[in-house]
Amino acid sequence: MMAMYIAQKIMEGRQDYEHVFSISVYKRYQDDVDAILIAEGKQDLITK
Repeated sequence: MMAMYIAQKIMEGRQDYEHVFSISVYKRYQDDVDAILIAEGKQDLITK
């Protein structure tokens, strides 16, 4: 649920991928968010 929320905000441009995952609390969701972004064809938003 949280991963989908984060992914949605990234896709909408309301959150920045690097900024979100620079916060340690959100690191646990990174793999799931990556999978969602790839499934949605938005892999270009994944920056590391």
